Amino acid sequence: MQLVKEDFNITVVNQRLRKQELRAKETEIKANLLKFDQFLQENEVKRVRAMKKAERERELVRQKVLELGALQEELHALTQERDRLAREADRNQIYPDYLLRVVRLCKQFDEPRQVMSRFATLVQTREDLLRSAKEGEASVNTALAQLAQYIEQGGDKIIHYSNQLALLQTELDTATSQAMLWESRWVHISNTAAKKTLLLGTIKMATLNLYMSLSGKEKPQKDISPEDTLAQLSEIERFLLNLTSIMDEVHKIDHKEQVHKMDHKEQR
Repeated sequence: MQLVKEDFNITVVNQRLRKQELRAKETEIKANLLKFDQFLQENEVKRVRAMKKAERERELVRQKVLELGALQEELHALTQERDRLAREADRNQIYPDYLLRVVRLCKQFDEPRQVMSRFATLVQTREDLLRSAKEGEASVNTALAQLAQYIEQGGDKIIHYSNQLALLQTELDTATSQAMLWESRWVHISNTAAKKTLLLGTIKMATLNLYMSLSGKEKPQKDISPEDTLAQLSEIERFLLNLTSIMDEVHKIDHKEQVHKMDHKEQR
């Protein structure tokens, strides 16, 4: 659980750095627009054609600014989701203390290392998805830098890079969605562990009640802690074996008495 919290802290720091970089990119884009306007004023001969091209490029820039705003909103939503999951993880800190006992009752796992291996697999998958998301983000930043360069130069390749940027944004959204899916699966595993823990508590309580009931009828061989369920079960087993032995002796005595009565009747 501590590893999950550390991963989330790293993620939020990276997101904050990303937000700062996006703001810097926005400032750079606006500066490039100003330079482009000055370029148009200095080239009066090409004014009409350049103004039309500049308008198209401004529209593209406005679209990118809107996309930056959407990314900031997405970052805010992800931060809130991270905080919620962190609070949920804090509330579930008690569950790892009962991991071994839960494994003994769970049919899906035979030993604790299988549960930890499963958890490690999920964590690795989550890290891979986050790595993919970061790579997609780096590609987006590269595309934005190239976009700013072509706006300044007035290149005709601006539409091509806009399409590439949209494709990379789609890939980033997909990676983020997959990361959230694995987070929900981890919450499901935590809830399952809670149910198994509740079942273990019920079994322990029933065993303790039976042991206390038998202790009132026969003094135990040794003092047993209320938390030592295995020792309680052993004591209950010993009591049942003694009871079975006593019942066998009683049956033997009854059988001998019946045989004696039958012999006595035959002698008469």
